[in-house]
Amino acid sequence: METNQLHRGRLIDHIQLVVRDLDASRRFYTAVFAVLEIPLGGTAEDYFWADELFVSTASSEAAQGELTGRHHLAFQAKDRATVDAFHKAALAHGGRDNGGPGERPYHPGYYGAFVLDPDGNNIEAVFHGEAQRNVPSVVVTF
Repeated sequence: METNQLHRGRLIDHIQLVVRDLDASRRFYTAVFAVLEIPLGGTAEDYFWADELFVSTASSEAAQGELTGRHHLAFQAKDRATVDAFHKAALAHGGRDNGGPGERPYHPGYYGAFVLDPDGNNIEAVFHGEAQRNVPSVVVTF
């Protein structure tokens, strides 16, 4: 039996966005994830995924024919330059500005940028300032 590994964060196991135009979403998220150094996990005719995010058509089995509503997803960036590059790549691949790169008052050092994806979801990249992680992700092996 092949050993499989999952890398998980703290709270969310996975999120599914059900979109109107999968090709537009694939272009947008492929560009954004390249900047954030998040590899695509895989792709199929009616969905694709990266890490804990699954993006599918309404006709996919898991979507049961329904589009998701407007969501806010925030992706962690390794530094301010990555937040800036995220914003630029998102705008170049079908995103709309929803708050350019800059410091926010949420806590000292919070540097983020916001864009609307092709379905109007508020997508953010955030750098929380200088900090040290004990590990890059939680590894689950089964």
